[in-house]
Amino acid sequence: MTRLILATRNAGKIVELRAILAEAGLPHDLVGAETYPEIPDVKETGVTFAENALLKAHALAQATGHPAVADDSGLCVDVLGGAPGIFSARWSGTHGNDQANLDLLLAQLSDIAAPHRTAHFACAAALALPNGTERVVEGQLRGTLRPAPSGTNGFGYDPILQPDGETRTCAELSPAEKNEISHRGKAFRALVPVVRELLG
Repeated sequence: MTRLILATRNAGKIVELRAILAEAGLPHDLVGAETYPEIPDVKETGVTFAENALLKAHALAQATGHPAVADDSGLCVDVLGGAPGIFSARWSGTHGNDQANLDLLLAQLSDIAAPHRTAHFACAAALALPNGTERVVEGQLRGTLRPAPSGTNGFGYDPILQPDGETRTCAELSPAEKNEISHRGKAFRALVPVVRELLG
């Protein structure tokens, strides 16, 4: 059984990818980055989601000698030319302050009419092997941004993105409903044939 490392310390992501691999009949030994605490986190210096995902996957594959998967994701607002994009987690200047990021984005969009509040969550997932082989796949969840947050599930910008065809925001969906349509779920599922091709 091939060991596969996911470049995250987020237990939810590990559970999600493990379930997707198992469903596809790929019984790889998937572990998170916390299995290798001596390896420092990689700085995300890329200018696209794909570049950042590849940076993290290659760093982990090189450091451990095992195939590694990494993802990078964010919110892309059409009227803002795709911003916040790769800066989604630090849009307000402080990394990971969800409330400040949300407040700033809503303020920037305050006089934009509903038909022009289209946006999508984007995720790039990369698989890198210790020999330098790499693949990247992407997933998107399109929707419209609400003028005020609604719902308590999820995190980040989930309370304001209403997926196309839905009457609820991502934060009002159950975790199972969200995983079914999420950008990360789509990217991880697109990774299955890649894992099968490169790892068997």
